[in-house]
Amino acid sequence: MHLRSTLRVVAAVALNDFASATIVSRTLNIVNANLAPDGVNRSTTVVDGQFPGPLITANVGDQFMLNVVDKLTNPNMFRSTSIHWHGLFQAHTPEMDGVAFVGQCPIVPDQSFLYNFQAPGQSGTYWYHSHLANQYCDGLRGPLVIYDPEDPLKYLYDIDDATTIITIADWYHELSTQLFPNPGKNPPNPDSTLINGLGRWANATGPPTPLAVVRAQPGKRHRFRIISTSCFPPFLFSIDQHNLTVIETDGVETQPYTIDTIQIEAAQRYSVIVTADKPVANYWIRAIPVNGDGNPTTVGGVNSAILRYDGAPAADPNSTAVANPVQLNEADVIPLINPGAPGLPFPGGADVNLVLTIGKDAVSGNFTINNVSFISPAIPVLLQILSGAVSAGSILPNTSVYSLPPNKTIEVSFPGAFPHPMHLHGHNFDIVRVAGSSTYNYVNPIRRDVLSVGGPTDNVTFRFVTNNPGPWFLHCHIDWHLTAGLALVFAEDAPDIPIVDPPNTQWEELCPLYAQLDPDGGLLTR
Repeated sequence: MHLRSTLRVVAAVALNDFASATIVSRTLNIVNANLAPDGVNRSTTVVDGQFPGPLITANVGDQFMLNVVDKLTNPNMFRSTSIHWHGLFQAHTPEMDGVAFVGQCPIVPDQSFLYNFQAPGQSGTYWYHSHLANQYCDGLRGPLVIYDPEDPLKYLYDIDDATTIITIADWYHELSTQLFPNPGKNPPNPDSTLINGLGRWANATGPPTPLAVVRAQPGKRHRFRIISTSCFPPFLFSIDQHNLTVIETDGVETQPYTIDTIQIEAAQRYSVIVTADKPVANYWIRAIPVNGDGNPTTVGGVNSAILRYDGAPAADPNSTAVANPVQLNEADVIPLINPGAPGLPFPGGADVNLVLTIGKDAVSGNFTINNVSFISPAIPVLLQILSGAVSAGSILPNTSVYSLPPNKTIEVSFPGAFPHPMHLHGHNFDIVRVAGSSTYNYVNPIRRDVLSVGGPTDNVTFRFVTNNPGPWFLHCHIDWHLTAGLALVFAEDAPDIPIVDPPNTQWEELCPLYAQLDPDGGLLTR
């Protein structure tokens, strides 16, 4: 749901919700495990020994108490960790956002940290992942769903539970620390695609490995929650002979919009309604890497899963894709609740207007924003602010920290570039000019928290209101690009952060422990 309210209103909602909130309590053990989800065994970094990580569910207004325990032991991989709860705004709890060296110091082995937060007013489809180096590419990623018992679109579907969640992941046979950094800082191509943790490697020589099976109950309407946990490629998602009615983008309810295929960028989420009204059989679910990233085929069941109707045999499908498919166009997606962008209805009609030009340094291979590559500070940005560094220019790295005033409309534009999937923490935003369009829409633009910057002729533009004090990361969700510097920090209403977010004792202990016990000094990140 969209959070557009003053700080005072958000605080009131949070306090009211806390009084009646159900506590969602989980212990997440971060471990190294040998797994072979596509038939090739490798060491991974995962939650509770499984990939993807366990599903975390809650209802609107619930209190999350998620205890992350670092049990990592493999010296060839990062052994410290931090967890980000992707898409949750962390109103009044930026210390729980989980970004290493922005919102916290990492958790070191044999230590734990309790992520204790609420998500007032938010429901929908989210996920969680490591936010340290490229650790989530080694497996530390999983789904998170907040259900709304009063969902205004509930009349459109019959089934919405753990069986209707579809995660998509790129998968690598080598460790992230072996793959990156490399000469030129180029992202490695994945070896396979996993759907709900299973997939097939195109170069395998043995018997076909199992694929994920998604149940379809004949005659029922299923709300499939599609989550891209990708480190690199976008995927073209479809289900053979079935159309998809979109009702959610990144936690935002939308007016129902029916199409056949969706290009889902890294970290984006969609809810789609799929009616099981076809003959009882097996149908391919396809998630094909696009833009030349990975293996763009579904021959032999690669990049695929199976939609299996009750009563169908346990066999691979022989279905075919929809002919002449209609692909989702972001310009046609309309928020259901409170549509409309803040500010005045013309380019530059915001209180603060930022143009962010993405580049790449030819010598180092690092990515830049306005000619500056993000380098993580030794002291987390939030700790600097809580220690008194609140004035513009005083927060390090000062060339990558943009101070934003409170309760103002911010417009951010990205002149044409590679289609980087950019994600803003602490907010969602209205995309007033989407990729592939030269038209500005201030009346009812798509609202989400990850956008594609588009191609060379684009000028993708979004707006949001600074109603959530905190240091919020804006970065490319191609994780390899982030590690190569494609990021900055919005220090939003920095003077008020110590007031609305007093320090947490356990959080304060993270940095001394990391300084004393950092296990990753020998691993390169740049």
